[in-house]
Amino acid sequence: MAATSRGLISKLGSSLPSITTRGVYQFRRLFSSESLVDDSNGSEARTRVMTPNSRRTGAIAVKCGMTAVWDKWGARVPITILWLDDNIVSQVKTIDKEGITSLQVGCGQKKEKHLTKPEVGHFRAQGVPMKRKLREFPVTEDGLLPVGTPITVRHFVPGQYLDVTAINLGKGFQGVMKRHGFAGGPESHGSSKFHRGPGSTGQRDAPGKVFKGRKMPGRMGGVQITVKNVWVYKIDPARNLMWVRGQVPGAEGNFVALKDAWYKKPNISTLPFPTYFPPPEEETSELEPLVADLGELDPFMAAD
Repeated sequence: MAATSRGLISKLGSSLPSITTRGVYQFRRLFSSESLVDDSNGSEARTRVMTPNSRRTGAIAVKCGMTAVWDKWGARVPITILWLDDNIVSQVKTIDKEGITSLQVGCGQKKEKHLTKPEVGHFRAQGVPMKRKLREFPVTEDGLLPVGTPITVRHFVPGQYLDVTAINLGKGFQGVMKRHGFAGGPESHGSSKFHRGPGSTGQRDAPGKVFKGRKMPGRMGGVQITVKNVWVYKIDPARNLMWVRGQVPGAEGNFVALKDAWYKKPNISTLPFPTYFPPPEEETSELEPLVADLGELDPFMAAD
C-alpha cells in the first residue's frame, strides 16, 4: 500500500504541477502507512533539556475504575486505574499563527459518520485519524511536538504528582446539608419540621434582598473540577495503563485530563521532555510495569 501510494503521488506530482508540496504531503499522510509525524511547524520529535520554566503537554485518559493494592511494606493503597487510549498530537498552535503555544491532543477512535462535518474537516486538514476526545494543553515553545506524535503512559513517571481534571458525578437537586455541609437544625425539643432546613437567608427591610452567592439548595455535581496532587503509583507500558492513588472525578468510562502537578512539581531530571520517545529496538509488549520507589525504610517500623 505504501509503495503504491508513493508511486501514485509521484505521478500526480509530475502530471499536475498545480498541486502544492503541502497538498501532496497531506495526501501521503492520509493514504499511506508512513509515519504520521509532521514537523512542518518547526518542532522536531527529539529529546530536549527541560528547564524549570519549561512546560510539558498533558494527556487524556479513560477512567477504568477503582481497586486496591498492597505495596511492598504491606500498606493498603486505594487505586484508580486510568487508560491512555491512543493519545496523539492532533494540532500544534504557535505564536506566529495563533498567538499562543499549545498542543491539541486526541484520544480514542471514532467513526467518521459519528462526527460533524467541521470535525471531519479538522482531522483531515491535520492529517490525523478521527479521534473521540480532544483537549488543548498550553506548553512552552520548547515543549512543542509535531502533529501525529504519540503520547504514551511513559510520558509520566511513577512517583510524580498529577493534576486530574474531569466532570464529576452529578447528584441532582440536593439540600444544603449534602450540598454545602450544613449542620442542620435541632432534631428534637422545639424543632418542628425544620431538621434539614437552610435557616435564615437574609435580613429585614434593609437591604431587602438576598445577597448573591448565598448557599442554598440546588443542583449538585456535573461540573468540571480538578483534583490536585494525585500520586502515580505504577504504570504499565505494555497496556498503556496507569495506577494512581486515591479517587479522581468522573464515572467509569469518562475522560480525564492529566498534566504535571502545579504545586507538587516533579523533578525535571526524571521527566522525559517534551515526551517519551521509545528507542527503535524497544518492544512495548514485553515491558514490565514500573512501580514508584517507596524507599528502604519500613513505615510500620519507623516509630521503633
